[in-house]
Amino acid sequence: MKSPIALICSCDCDECPECSGRSIETSAYSTTGNSKLHKRALFLSYFTVGYNFLEGLVSVFVGILTGSIALVGFGLDSFIESLSGGVMIWRFSKHGRISEEEEERIEKKAIGLVAYAFFIFAAYVLYESLKKLYYRETPDPSLLGIIIAVVSIIVMPILFYLKYKTGKSIGSRSLVVDSKQTLACVFLSIALLLGLGLNYLYGLWWADPVVGLVIVFYLVREGYEALRERKLCSC
Repeated sequence: MKSPIALICSCDCDECPECSGRSIETSAYSTTGNSKLHKRALFLSYFTVGYNFLEGLVSVFVGILTGSIALVGFGLDSFIESLSGGVMIWRFSKHGRISEEEEERIEKKAIGLVAYAFFIFAAYVLYESLKKLYYRETPDPSLLGIIIAVVSIIVMPILFYLKYKTGKSIGSRSLVVDSKQTLACVFLSIALLLGLGLNYLYGLWWADPVVGLVIVFYLVREGYEALRERKLCSC
């Protein structure tokens, strides 16, 4: 009888039974693992779309009611992030079904749409923020807006970590970039919380439009990043 050590081949070839079997097993394991990771990426993208759409809807609604341009701008950004998540859903649902060239061509168009949406919303938030500062328009205190910001600060870091880790595991540059946008939302949520909190606690009305200007900077930066990604994207 052969010893257990003799059963382990060290030649690492595909010709002997030991290595051939091990190669097939490793390949099957790798394929199964990648399939699970792509399903996870798809789930995270669906969650991003659903969460951001709901967050955007509530933020814009509450922002209009209270006169908070910071909340409206935050909500508009959430809608764009939802659109970006939709691109990811398409990306992973079509994985392996169409050619890489066709996949890249359509994805570039979608990224361009996201970029221009950032610029359009940035122009609107800039106008409203400056108008409110000039006319000293005072927004109503918003406890619900503060809750929205706090929930986002809790959820977004977790979502960033999962998307970044999954993107690295499957080698998806687009998902890694999308995860960094999610991380940026954390800082945006902190700025929103600061602005709403100062107005709610101390009546500092100007904090709200100032945060609106911070959001404008973020929207423009993300727009340029999306255009740069569109040029570099080989996904």
